[in-house]
Amino acid sequence: MSALDLLYHLLNFAAPAFFVAGVLALQARFLLPQAAGAPGRWAQFAINLIAGVAVLCAGLVYFGRDGMMLTYGALVVVCGTAQWWLGRGWKR
Repeated sequence: MSALDLLYHLLNFAAPAFFVAGVLALQARFLLPQAAGAPGRWAQFAINLIAGVAVLCAGLVYFGRDGMMLTYGALVVVCGTAQWWLGRGWKR
C-alpha cells in the first residue's frame, strides 16, 4: 500500500466523525444558543471530531473491522452528548 492509499483510507475512516462534528457545530447555534463561557464553534468542532474519531477507533478495536452500525450509533450519541455538554445545555 502506498502512502497516498494509506492517506485515503485514514481520511475515509474519519469521514463520518468529520461530518457529524461539522453538522453539530453548524446547527448548534440554532439548537443551543451560545452560553457564557462556552467554547467557540471551531473548538466545539475540534472536540467533537476528536471524540468521534476515538469512538470509531474503539469500534474498530472492539469489533475487528470498521463500518459497524453500532459504532455509528455510538458516534452520534457521544458527539451529541459532547455538544450538549460544550453548549452548556444543562444550564437551560
